[in-house]
Amino acid sequence: MASQLLLPTNKFTNSSLDKVFVTGDDLTLKRKPNHATRVSYGFSLRANAALISSHRSSVEVPRQWYNLVADLSVKPPPQLHPKTFEPIKPDDLTHLFPNEIIKQEETLERFIDIPEEVLEIYKLWRPTPLIRAKRLEKLLQTPARIYFKYEGGSPAGSHKPNSAVPQAYYNAKEGVKNVVTETGAGQWGSSLAFASSLFGLDCEVFQVAHTYQQKPYRRLMMQTWGAKVHRSPSELTEAGRRILQADPSSTGSLGIAISEAVEVASRNEDTKYCLGSVFNHVLLHQTVIGEECIKQMEEYGETPDVIIGCTGGGSNFAGLSFPYIREKLKGKINPIIRAVEPSACPSLTKGVYAYDFGDTAGLTPLMKMHTLGHDFIPSPIHSGGLRYHGMAPLVSHIYDQGFMEAISIPQTECFQGAIQFARTEGIIPAPEPTHAIAATIREALRCKETGEAKVILMAMCGHGHFDLASYEKYLRGELVDLSFSEEKIQESLSKVPLVV
Repeated sequence: MASQLLLPTNKFTNSSLDKVFVTGDDLTLKRKPNHATRVSYGFSLRANAALISSHRSSVEVPRQWYNLVADLSVKPPPQLHPKTFEPIKPDDLTHLFPNEIIKQEETLERFIDIPEEVLEIYKLWRPTPLIRAKRLEKLLQTPARIYFKYEGGSPAGSHKPNSAVPQAYYNAKEGVKNVVTETGAGQWGSSLAFASSLFGLDCEVFQVAHTYQQKPYRRLMMQTWGAKVHRSPSELTEAGRRILQADPSSTGSLGIAISEAVEVASRNEDTKYCLGSVFNHVLLHQTVIGEECIKQMEEYGETPDVIIGCTGGGSNFAGLSFPYIREKLKGKINPIIRAVEPSACPSLTKGVYAYDFGDTAGLTPLMKMHTLGHDFIPSPIHSGGLRYHGMAPLVSHIYDQGFMEAISIPQTECFQGAIQFARTEGIIPAPEPTHAIAATIREALRCKETGEAKVILMAMCGHGHFDLASYEKYLRGELVDLSFSEEKIQESLSKVPLVV
């Protein structure tokens, strides 16, 4: 059920505050002993800077990534070769990835050390703040306590550099000269462009046509960091030409852009492919989010009852939730873990769990995942990063095993929640995490009805400074909910390979 749009008044009272007092443009922190993590009210940049600075002194950047596969009693199904349907061997991936990335994709080790060179770059923005959303709580009049882990302070403005930096590092270390990738909303493309610039790599990006036009400043951001950016589908690849021949006005999809990038990497020996979601090594790198968050929540003396994150390919969601699933498997905690996807691209809630290609042209390995069919082209919703036909195989596996649940929410409710969040917490979210915000508001309002004082932890994976055209449409009343066609999905699912 959509929540009622509530707007805060200008009057601020401090009746519930015992740690933070705001006077004019200054922030004074009164601390409880051994309680270093702070509450943000979004009043001023000075206040926010002070909060983040004090936060960073209390929690260190994790020195290891966590591999959830090591702790699963039922291991996820293997990837299959796209031609033979036999389990993938490491040699089958060498034309796409550097050796260290291939090892991380297949490893059963529980923890992987983060290279010092990567740690030094992480420290440009990590650790990222965990913030209690007290003003949003007050607006909703809920007894729930809402926390959000904010990843928007990275150079690219999202969680994506958490994996872009190590991928660029490993490629450069092995002597690779060029990397190629796809991007939906532009967050991954800008992150890889940033990371490539640090390690002296040439970077080529295929950006989904819809966001190539909709978000020109993301494109300019990539170009500023030295990347070459193409509208996808393009005339540069066989995969792109095939799509354009069938539909010259194609808005593109992540699946199509992946096909183009993989094709370029496959035909050039000096080029490797990087991707920002779906594969195990990407989810592995993102676990720095959850590892930090566990320690930060401990400083609050809190344990989350509900953990919420948006899902497109699954990297942001996995980054926060996987370390908590580890603690859940140990019997230490038992939170509800909830993925939220767009109603117009509902792979978890409406897709089938089957082997399918990760791209439209069928060039990637076959992966067992929740899929809408590899040639499904989602409606051009404003959450470009969530317009993917499938889901990370490891996220799909733990969903199938019952470790998490999933819901879908339409984009108008998401932007409604984003406005509430921006006008209370001061951060304008990217369209992707607005799904998590909307689900968090639903949960908080249920707590209001039941009187439960649940602790809700939300993944806030990036800011929306390059998405203001979407906000303009919403504020003008021009944003509409887009749905999927059952007939279209069934047609797409009919082309999913039959793997016995």
